[in-house]
Amino acid sequence: MEKHKDHKPHQCSECLKCFSKKGNLVAHMRVHTGDKPYQCSECLKCFSEKGSLVAHMRVHTGDKPYQCSECLKCFSYKNSFVRHMRVHAEDKPYQCSECLKCFSDKNSFVRHMRVHTGDKPYQCSECLKCFSEKGNLVAHMRVHTGDKPYQCSECLKCFSEKGSLVAHMRVHTGDKPYQCSECLKCFSKKGNLVAHMRVHTGDKPYQCSECLKCFSEKGNLVAHMRVHTGDKPYQCSECLKCFSHKNNLVAHMRVHTGDKPYQCSECLKCFSNKTDLVKHVRVHTGDKPYQCSECLKCFSQKTSLVAHMRVHTGDKPYHCSECLKCFSRKDSLVVHVRVHTGDKPYQCSECLKCFSKKSNLVRHMRVHTGDKPYQCSECLKCFSKKSNLVAHMRVHTGDKPYQCSECLKCFSRKDSLVVHVRVHTGDKPYQCSECLKCFSNKTDLVKHVRVHTGDKPYQCSECLKCFSKKSNLVAHMRVHTGDKPYQCSECLKCFSKKTSLVAHMRVHTGDKPYQCSECLKCFSKKTHLVRHTREHSGDKTC
Repeated sequence: MEKHKDHKPHQCSECLKCFSKKGNLVAHMRVHTGDKPYQCSECLKCFSEKGSLVAHMRVHTGDKPYQCSECLKCFSYKNSFVRHMRVHAEDKPYQCSECLKCFSDKNSFVRHMRVHTGDKPYQCSECLKCFSEKGNLVAHMRVHTGDKPYQCSECLKCFSEKGSLVAHMRVHTGDKPYQCSECLKCFSKKGNLVAHMRVHTGDKPYQCSECLKCFSEKGNLVAHMRVHTGDKPYQCSECLKCFSHKNNLVAHMRVHTGDKPYQCSECLKCFSNKTDLVKHVRVHTGDKPYQCSECLKCFSQKTSLVAHMRVHTGDKPYHCSECLKCFSRKDSLVVHVRVHTGDKPYQCSECLKCFSKKSNLVRHMRVHTGDKPYQCSECLKCFSKKSNLVAHMRVHTGDKPYQCSECLKCFSRKDSLVVHVRVHTGDKPYQCSECLKCFSNKTDLVKHVRVHTGDKPYQCSECLKCFSKKSNLVAHMRVHTGDKPYQCSECLKCFSKKTSLVAHMRVHTGDKPYQCSECLKCFSKKTHLVRHTREHSGDKTC
């Protein structure tokens, strides 16, 4: 110790450290006193050592006195120059004892060691978050201060981190320095390349702690977690509606702005979001990429496939809160709920009639336009509704898919079966508001009401005679045309009315369905029974 003191006779009274020169001790004492006597005349920053001030002044003067003899690069600080020289000498004297990685400068080595020790010596005074590197703390502090010292020279946008500015500049330069070794696709940000590589490797390092679902990108995991938390941090400034994804908010804002930036190159139709355009393009291409694994039917939209699969599974996940009726599709539930609310949001611009379904409005509009887009391939007859064409086709095919469970009679139309079943049940749900007479089908009620109103909407174009029923007009027209389409299969006699043929057939069959309730005598025609009944009542009029 005495020998050491002879060599370094100047000792610090605070920490007992020894120095060979008195000036070094004086400079060292400022570590304890905090004294910084050397001030920069430009920015007034203070330093404890004159050498530090001299080095700092080069920030203002731009002086770089240390030049590399290999690449001629210049440096303002000697230690930066020394570190740089190791690049050429490939000298890396600092080796990590944990992973044996080598470093050319001590600072890099010290920072690296914190990877193994987990040491984070730099703490934020605002939120107490800790960092392993001072630079990260400095950058983090800008979150609290709002400082953005890095400005883009092109668009003047400001950034809190230099790396963000560098990445942003590539928007203007178009530079994409990071290339995928698999597909050669290029990216402007290294992080984007790293995320893209997972497409090839299939790596999904981010796992949801709730449902254990894995994701290839951290942003996707963050967005997914909102499914569990219910968090919707993105709010519309117009209607205050909240969204869990930022892109959903961006798409929603176009509802208010009316912006439709995505245009179809075929028909020039515009859309507010890209996914709608992609779906629409399949109308032109006929592409149906989604296939049912059960029946192999293909669909152009994934949602259509999902809804279709419920045909096989029988799943009906949408419940009406009023009547508990279940539906396999959400839109079907929405339409059904209007039965309870009475809501009819679709209005005809011509007659102002309202409808609960958009499809009903579309069909109704054809009443005004006269449009009949559905044509029979057999007789070329046109229809305004597809269902009417389907029903009409059965005239040609003879198909009668609807069968009565009571008498097994078959019908080509479902509504005909419904009306027929009332023959067995005796149900007559349609009542006349004038005389309270009931009918089993609506058309009979409509015809009956004309008895009270005297309405005769069907007029003969020949003699202008009017009729309350269309069938009566059709039968009447045969007076002018002489048409007799109903022929007896026994004697080939023809008739203009079907009822006349039916009555005539009883001549051959001997059928007498009309019976007198007094004497039980039977007649083949109703008129004969009426005349006979008058004989019992004594009425001999007409």
